[in-house]
Amino acid sequence: MKQRFEPIEGRNAEIIECVMNCPEVLSLPDDLQFKVRLCTEEVEENILGYSGSKWVELLVENDGSKLLIQFSDGGVKFNPLAKDDPDIDAPLEERQIGGLGIFLCKQMMDGLEYAYTDGCNILRMIKNL
Repeated sequence: MKQRFEPIEGRNAEIIECVMNCPEVLSLPDDLQFKVRLCTEEVEENILGYSGSKWVELLVENDGSKLLIQFSDGGVKFNPLAKDDPDIDAPLEERQIGGLGIFLCKQMMDGLEYAYTDGCNILRMIKNL
């Protein structure tokens, strides 16, 4: 499944449901669908809230051995994987704001990759099946 959303303002729920309702995801067990939803929500919230992009393009592929979900946007160049993981053992009042969503994606997915190509942020999430 490949789909482009333009404009994206106010369409977060629609974009997430597009991923969740595509055959490549619907065929997954419930526990994997939960992980896909949570990670998709985290990435989409960041794109819509911080990138400044007017569009996002989704690519979802399932070859039977792995699921690939790719997000492309034309926003400000930002590699979320370059940030240090949050210190989840620190007391709550000492924790830095931000970074927990990508940390969760790193924990739930088997691979995350980032590239900035032709003025586009490209984030790929890979889950082995």
